[in-house]
Amino acid sequence: MDWQVWFAGLLFIIVYAVIISEKIHRTVIALVGATLLVIIGVLSFSEAIGKVDFNTIGLLAGMMIIVGITRKSGVFEYAAIKAAHQTGGDPVKTMMALCIVTAVASAFLDNVTTVLLIVPVTISICSALAINPVPFFVAEIISSNIGGTATLIGDPPNIMIGSAANLGFMDFVYNLAPIVIVIFIVTLLILKLIYGKKMVTTEENKVKLMEMNPDDAIKDRTLMKKSLVVIGLVILGFILHSHVHLEPAAIALTGAAFLLLFTREEPEEILLTVEWATLFFFIGLFILVGGLEKTGIIEDLARAAVAMTNGNLTASAMLILWFSAIASAFVDNIPFVATFIPLIKEMGMIGNMNIMPLWWALALGACLGGNGTIIGASANVIVSGIAAREGHPMSFLYYMKIAFPLMIVSIIISTIYLLLFYV
Repeated sequence: MDWQVWFAGLLFIIVYAVIISEKIHRTVIALVGATLLVIIGVLSFSEAIGKVDFNTIGLLAGMMIIVGITRKSGVFEYAAIKAAHQTGGDPVKTMMALCIVTAVASAFLDNVTTVLLIVPVTISICSALAINPVPFFVAEIISSNIGGTATLIGDPPNIMIGSAANLGFMDFVYNLAPIVIVIFIVTLLILKLIYGKKMVTTEENKVKLMEMNPDDAIKDRTLMKKSLVVIGLVILGFILHSHVHLEPAAIALTGAAFLLLFTREEPEEILLTVEWATLFFFIGLFILVGGLEKTGIIEDLARAAVAMTNGNLTASAMLILWFSAIASAFVDNIPFVATFIPLIKEMGMIGNMNIMPLWWALALGACLGGNGTIIGASANVIVSGIAAREGHPMSFLYYMKIAFPLMIVSIIISTIYLLLFYV
């Protein structure tokens, strides 16, 4: 009915606007919007539940539990200090080393967890070297978002795209990891040019850094070994999931369950480390987008997009890549991707085109675009908050002056990659 179309569309715009404004917590407003769709009758309760992608929810929850247990061992802090030691205390090389640790960790953990683990260690290292940690923070944010682009589990948008398009862990590795490595190397070189001559320390301070013992970071060696074994098996499961016919969510939750069993950690304590607000935000968002699907709004938008590009695959891929990158720099990429997923599916059906390149365009645009501003991704906001609390405030404009041009460079590289190999 017409009133349902107007209601679903207007409600989504209002929820999105509130999310952008940050006046109300995004989880709260997403759940309010989702429940209104059910109460008003746009969706029945069973239809609303059916719109929730539980593969995404299960994969996120499983990995959150695994990381929550593993981080107690101190292994991530150990890796950061060990990497810093390899540089001999040179500030620029130390920043590069921490960026590599951040990028690699972000490919297998969620970005927020990675920066929460790396930033406190970074502050300690910069304190020992007596240098400003803000350039390190900027570099680590950018590295986190780039690293997370490379795999299925590295960034929530990829998890959502993988589930919707039935893409496996190795699909992302084959199609995105090569160009992500190129983008990461180019980004590191540019960061070195920007900050190289500004970070200077004394030989005494270098000695202080080398005196930091990475072994002191390890709190529980037995827990570390058990956790690393389970993480290794879970990643192996992701690689083989198409052969063993198990969804990534099932593999992640199995790993989480057995890690809880093997480590005998208190479930109540570990479950407190799960970001329940994030999971319920996803649930609310899936239901809101489901309302747009049922009322036909998604189909109408898809028809408009196909008409705009005349059904041309190249034009469609470029539109999605650049639009998602610029938009994701200023709004959270999770609701943006949730809206675009059914849109791309509809474009495939209406335009009768091969939409596989469009999934890679969306993943590259949404994940890399998050680097553009300090509010572009959750990891950015988290690091900014920690920096301010520790007495090293990082302004919106300072971050954007460095990161936005780097983001544009990464999207230009992605454009060349897509044009050469996909469209």
